[in-house]
Amino acid sequence: MEVRGERECTECGTRWSYFETGSIACPDCGSLRSVGTGERRRHTDAPAELDLTSVLVWLDDTALADLVDEIKAECRAYLRKRGFIRGGDLVPLDDAYLAAAELRHAADVYGRIAGPGGGRADATMGERGPEGTSPGVTDDEEWYVTNLLHATDTGERPSASEVPPRMREARGMAAAEAVLEYRTDVARYLEDYPDPEASRTLGAVRDRAKRIDALEGDVAPTEADALVDAAVELGRYLIADDPEALASAREHLDDTE
Repeated sequence: MEVRGERECTECGTRWSYFETGSIACPDCGSLRSVGTGERRRHTDAPAELDLTSVLVWLDDTALADLVDEIKAECRAYLRKRGFIRGGDLVPLDDAYLAAAELRHAADVYGRIAGPGGGRADATMGERGPEGTSPGVTDDEEWYVTNLLHATDTGERPSASEVPPRMREARGMAAAEAVLEYRTDVARYLEDYPDPEASRTLGAVRDRAKRIDALEGDVAPTEADALVDAAVELGRYLIADDPEALASAREHLDDTE
């Protein structure tokens, strides 16, 4: 949407940036009586914070399987607020967004694996449980989800080689969905600042993301990461006007074929 970036309180005269606060309430007196001033610009992002500190505290005496619904709800609420155009400027596909997207899907997969009662894998059962059923969650899978919980603060997601086999769909779906959301805002940005080469590459990014989405994320984690890297580099090209970043984006796309 296009909004006026500055607001002025009609009660006390305070002026502030809507792009920074995302609120029409006066930061000084709290009045909701304010008017927009200044130029209208595209704006899809809103201030948002994903604080899962309480979940990490509960982990001390609560099974992770009992917390997955809370984790997913918090991640969804955060992701809904986020966008990638701020006051007319394109912003990067950032680590915090990627971590929240991956955590949402990982928590969902974890809950399905654990099932009622939050079952744990029996090390003596190997890869399959009794009568050929899937075992409960493994230590590696628990570590992976817990690590992603911390990554929402640090942005340091597990590497592709650390993704447990049954969690690869979480990595793939998170990559596809995050890139498709980013692609939407990049397309909007290109309406205002046309760039045929960027548009061509963006189309290829969309095609790869749609393919991974159609496969329900079931691709190698390295392929999912290559898709994300392509989108990040395309964004860098547009933001920094760096031709090398566009070439890098296309190289990463080659790794998704």
